[in-house]
Amino acid sequence: MFLAPSMKWKVILDFSNDILRQRAVERNIEIMGEAINRILKANSTFQLSNARAIVNTRNRVIHGYDSVTPEFLWSLVIKHIPALKSEIEQLLKDKEKYDV
Repeated sequence: MFLAPSMKWKVILDFSNDILRQRAVERNIEIMGEAINRILKANSTFQLSNARAIVNTRNRVIHGYDSVTPEFLWSLVIKHIPALKSEIEQLLKDKEKYDV
């Protein structure tokens, strides 16, 4: 996602002031982390980049909620979730390889 520097700050500020969006992002991180954790337990051959980091992030959101800032959530939305989405889309194309 490309945004001009001034627009990035506006978007970040909008997100920082929108508690509903922050909670939605937190909830989705919880769900993604839990789903990946269950997949890893069910199928030890399942390969996903940063799978452990995703589960750890889920744990941080749930148990270390006092350390979760809007900036942290925003960095996940902008930097990490798009890469995860691309990888999962590829996995879905190749899903016959995995029995999950």
